[in-house]
Amino acid sequence: MTMRAPDSGWLSASWRRQQRRRCYQILERDAAQDRTAEIVNLGLIALIIANVIFAVLETVESLLLREMMLFRAFEMFSLVVFAVEYLARIWVAPENPRYRGLSAARARWLHFWTPVAIIDLLAWMPFLISMMMGINLRTLAILRLLRFIKLARYSPGMQSLLEVLRSEAQSLMACFWLLAGAVLLSASAMYVAEGHIQPEHLGSIPAAMWWSMATVTTVGYGDVYPVTVPGRIIAGLTMLSGIIMIALPVGIIATAFVEVIKRRDFIITWGMVARVPLFADLDAASIGEIHRALSAHTAHPGEVIVRRGEEASSMYFIASGEVELEFADEIVMLSEGQFFGEMALLHVSRRAATARARKRSMLLVLDSADLADIMRRHPQIRASIQAVARDADGPQPVGRRTDIAGDELPDSGAGTS
Repeated sequence: MTMRAPDSGWLSASWRRQQRRRCYQILERDAAQDRTAEIVNLGLIALIIANVIFAVLETVESLLLREMMLFRAFEMFSLVVFAVEYLARIWVAPENPRYRGLSAARARWLHFWTPVAIIDLLAWMPFLISMMMGINLRTLAILRLLRFIKLARYSPGMQSLLEVLRSEAQSLMACFWLLAGAVLLSASAMYVAEGHIQPEHLGSIPAAMWWSMATVTTVGYGDVYPVTVPGRIIAGLTMLSGIIMIALPVGIIATAFVEVIKRRDFIITWGMVARVPLFADLDAASIGEIHRALSAHTAHPGEVIVRRGEEASSMYFIASGEVELEFADEIVMLSEGQFFGEMALLHVSRRAATARARKRSMLLVLDSADLADIMRRHPQIRASIQAVARDADGPQPVGRRTDIAGDELPDSGAGTS
């Protein structure tokens, strides 16, 4: 008995670590690869949206939402869910790769001060304090809208935008200082030109800055406007500078956002191409050449992508969605990140299966003609691919074969080059 107690404690600690790792995977990993994570994330998204809707409708006094028991029950349920989510994210923080090598307490402390953790805390803590102290604060309705920011965690587009803002922070700050300088200069000029004519609106530089900000940002409220020729000249120059000042940050963000999206798509596609056995021995530059030859195709639900028996001349990568391969005796399901038809790039073959889209799918297509052109221009790519093809066709039984993606191959003695 004395020998089994340490084992029991060790197993308990190991079990806790496994549960913590599983919880981290559900909360933080890609939900598309985990059904449980997908359900949890969709539930949290729906709850956040419902909370935002209730927060907006709560400000309509005639609805009397604060007096309804259903609203109070929903608010209590939301508090519990958000509190459990927050505590769970704190608990699983040691599993985050960015905290690798740190103690569990240190990892949780660092996560506690991250912006996302602070937003998670504000999503429920003020309301819990208010309910415990019996305080009904109108400002809590505004704080409830902070829950909308939690949706950024589940949106790749918002995450890309935040990445852009972080990477371009210096450029955007420079634009801000330019805008502030334009406001200050135009306000000073207008104070000199019309401060004595419109003392109630332009009698000081701080007062004139309201007109300057409205003009530089091209809003133009019209509550203050110049009445003299010098003032109108200054206003015209301020308007022109405002157009330039507003266009600068918009252009910076738009360009950087496109680059981030392209870089992310390239990394995903590069990973899919690198997993193809035919391209396994290629270096990054060679895979980049193949990446540039890919074309996009959107397959709608039920659409037949290729038919069994037709000549095969291209392979397909599944960027998103699902595709089923209908063989004569079985059906194979392929999902995001998988591919089919790779042997059609080198062999004169016919499709052994019909490929049909199960749902709307984004496919990347590589034609054999495009690959042949790459191989002509890059002998090293041709040599690597042909070496892999020879290995694949080596000790195979004579007869007809099909690759994993449904292309019927010629006899093994037919050659592959």
